[in-house]
Amino acid sequence: MSENGSKTIELPGSITVRDLAQRMAASPIQIIKILMSNGVMANINQLIDFDTASIVASEMGFETKSEEYEIAEEKEIGEVPFWRQLIAREDPARLVDRAPVVTILGHVDHGKTTLLDAIRHTNVASGEAGGITQHIGAYQVELKGRMITFLDTPGHAAFTAMRSRGAQGADIVILVVAANDGVMPQTREAIAHAKAARVPIIVAMNKIDRPDANPDFTKKQLSENGLTPDDWDGDTMVVPVSAKLKQGIEDLLEAILLVSDNIDIKANPDGKVFGNVIEAKVERAKGVVATMLVYNGTLEPGDIIVAGRAFGRIRAMFDFRGRKLKKAGPSTPVQIMGLNEVPSAGDIFLKYATEREARAVIEERALKSQQRAAAVPKATLEELFAKVQSGEAQELRLIIKADVQGSLEPIVSSLNELDQSDIKISILHAETGNISESDIMLATASHAIAVGFNVQADAAARRMAETEGVSIRLYNIIYRLTEDIEKAMKGLLEPEIIETTVGTGVVLATFKISKVGAIAGCRVTSGEFRRNAKVRLTREGTIIFEGEFSSLKHEKEDVREVRNGFECGAGFRNFNDFAVGDQIECYVLERSSS
Repeated sequence: MSENGSKTIELPGSITVRDLAQRMAASPIQIIKILMSNGVMANINQLIDFDTASIVASEMGFETKSEEYEIAEEKEIGEVPFWRQLIAREDPARLVDRAPVVTILGHVDHGKTTLLDAIRHTNVASGEAGGITQHIGAYQVELKGRMITFLDTPGHAAFTAMRSRGAQGADIVILVVAANDGVMPQTREAIAHAKAARVPIIVAMNKIDRPDANPDFTKKQLSENGLTPDDWDGDTMVVPVSAKLKQGIEDLLEAILLVSDNIDIKANPDGKVFGNVIEAKVERAKGVVATMLVYNGTLEPGDIIVAGRAFGRIRAMFDFRGRKLKKAGPSTPVQIMGLNEVPSAGDIFLKYATEREARAVIEERALKSQQRAAAVPKATLEELFAKVQSGEAQELRLIIKADVQGSLEPIVSSLNELDQSDIKISILHAETGNISESDIMLATASHAIAVGFNVQADAAARRMAETEGVSIRLYNIIYRLTEDIEKAMKGLLEPEIIETTVGTGVVLATFKISKVGAIAGCRVTSGEFRRNAKVRLTREGTIIFEGEFSSLKHEKEDVREVRNGFECGAGFRNFNDFAVGDQIECYVLERSSS
């Protein structure tokens, strides 16, 4: 009840007449009459927006407030992750302790993966380490009757993606530092990530069994980076371990429980259901399979959820051992089936009452994403010269990716040799490999341009670049790359050709048809396939074909396009070596208007 005695209800951004009536325990006919008196003609299943629903509710004696957790674009308060803000809105009397969520970070080769394996196989209470049948990016261990959830982040981009969206999902960070190697560049980067996320850090000083281990030197380096060990009168727990010999693992788990007792790790199992996407992929015969971590509420099969731009009704749920689950409470990692497309790592997922509500949220998000993309000015090479002349910019920031180190070095040296009297070239990052999401994140934060030589930008990177307004330029001749940069600095660059992804899909089966050749049975997972567009096939991250469709059929009929969710038969011009599981990307090339 509000102060004036009226009742208060929470409403989403859009709601059907039927659902609004249910929330107010009123007749839908009564709602329709009020809408008609206000000039709105609507049937019982029609969606109305928040403002219209508020007018109806007001006339029936209700006050309304927005279900803020369902806003299309989640907003952060400073560095407080959005999901923590949602838990803060729960009734404090209904909050209970939940298992701490832990992620392991550190420098490459310092033993992160070995430590995770040691923890996974030292589940002292259940003795079921050997029973783990699958890897889903998150798992739980038990110590002294208490659960600990681990996010298995080494080697994939989940943690980076979560941090970049302010949705970092860990309560505690384990920083792995090798006692024989000390603090390295990636160690410092991991410390920065953890501090930015405002989560406590426990240091696992690994490889103490090595004859060249130097614990005191490592502790000195940690102190210099703001992590003073507790035995040096600091507040950082440093636990000596040997992942290889499985020594100190139980001490590390006890340290996690000790730290978790000193911080507020709570949730409401009966409250609003939300959590985070850890990872997701398409599997043959299963469709989209996503690993989720529940933060609040209880997730069950049949629930309708939205994660980023994906939605669906949960068909089945499994735990990290592959066993079917009937429900998953706070801090539980769970693998689900039923989404219509692959969500991104780091996406917040929310439960909705009806599929209609979920679709409305997806449509609203898509519209806002298009509007934002149209409003974001691209940091293109073509615009650089104009900015320099107007005094807005004096520096060209670049992220360089090349196929091999032998290509990278001459590119960097050639760019550094260009005349930089008017514009300074700043190479923020130069590395081998395809242009990835993390490269685009860096470009977004620093207003840089991504340049690739003999490499490609993966689909996720291109989607992010389009949304964030980051320019990607790809070359296969070094002098053209340096020539374009030089022309941009002089204001002479021609408009670039922009690649726009129009659809993605996956090969589900392969067929051989006489007089026709090999045909791929495909499903479109987003956007649409176009007969006259370009097509690219990738297998395990490697591009195996770029060219055109030779044929596109839907139910034996030749078609010009196939939309999201439909299956089709596709032939590729002069290429037959495709296989089940290959990822398909359909794209068009357009001349930049800038």
